[in-house]
Amino acid sequence: MLFPEARRALEMYAAETPVFAEGYDIDAAREQARAMAAQEPREDVAEVADVDADGVPARLYIPDGAGETTIVHAHGGGFVFNDVEVHDASARRLANRSGMRVLSVDYRRPPEHRFPAAIDDVGAAAGWAARTLGGPLLAHGDSAGGNLALVDALRHPGRYAAVALIYPFLDPTAGFDSYRTHADGFDPREGAWYWEQYATPADHTDPDLAPLLSDRLGTLPPTLVVTAEHDPLHGEGEELARRMAEAGVEVVATRYLGQLHGFWRHPRVFPSAEPLMRQVAGFLRMYC
Repeated sequence: MLFPEARRALEMYAAETPVFAEGYDIDAAREQARAMAAQEPREDVAEVADVDADGVPARLYIPDGAGETTIVHAHGGGFVFNDVEVHDASARRLANRSGMRVLSVDYRRPPEHRFPAAIDDVGAAAGWAARTLGGPLLAHGDSAGGNLALVDALRHPGRYAAVALIYPFLDPTAGFDSYRTHADGFDPREGAWYWEQYATPADHTDPDLAPLLSDRLGTLPPTLVVTAEHDPLHGEGEELARRMAEAGVEVVATRYLGQLHGFWRHPRVFPSAEPLMRQVAGFLRMYC
C-alpha cells in the first residue's frame, strides 16, 4: 500500500508531461529541475569546492572533522537529467551525516553524450580522487547513478571499500515482474525512453550497461542495496542483492515499504528520506 505522502506525490507526477511525449523538451526539463532544487534548503558544509577531476567537473564537500575517506557520488536522473546542482542539497546531507568527504560527479549525459560517456566520467573522477585526495574510496549512487556506481566498482575491483546503491536502474529489458505488479503511476514507455537516450539496443547485453549480466559480481566489496516497494525497479535491485549474496559478497538489502522511486532525495516530502540517508551514512562508516 502506498503511504499517504507517496499517494500525494503520485498525484503530482500524474500532472506532468511524460518524457516519451512527442516534442518533449529535455533542456527545459533540466532547467526546471535546477530551479526547483534551488528552492530547497541547503545545509552548511565546512568546505565546498568545484574541482576538475581529470577533465570531469565535480563538486567536493568536506564536513568538519572529515578524515581521509571519500564517497564518490553518482547522481540519478535516468542518465539524462540532474547534475551536481540538483543533487547539491542531498550531497551536503550525505557529507554531514557520514562525516566524510563527498565527491559529486557531474558526468556527461545523453542524448548529447551516449554510453559509455557517463560511466567513463565516473571512473575518471574516482581515479582522480584516489590519486589526488588519497585514503579509502566508497561508492554511492541513486537510480541511474546506482548503475554507474555499481559498474565502476565492477570495472575496478578493489577500488572501493564499500558500495551503497539506492533503487539502482539496472535492466534495459524491464524484464522483472515488479514492472507490472508494483509500478504505480509508471508507464513502461518511460523506462524504455531513458534507455533509448543512453544507449543503442546493441549495447543492452554489455555488462557496463546492464550490470546484472556481469560475471564479476563476486568481486564487489560489501554493498548496501535499497529498494522502494512501489518502484518498478525493485525487482532488479533485489535480484542484484540475491546474486551478490550467492557470489559470496557481504550484502545488505532493504526495501522501504509504501515508497515510490525517487523518495530518497526529498526529505521535506517523504519522512523516510532522512532515515534512509542515515542508514546509508551508517553503512558506509562501517568501512571507512
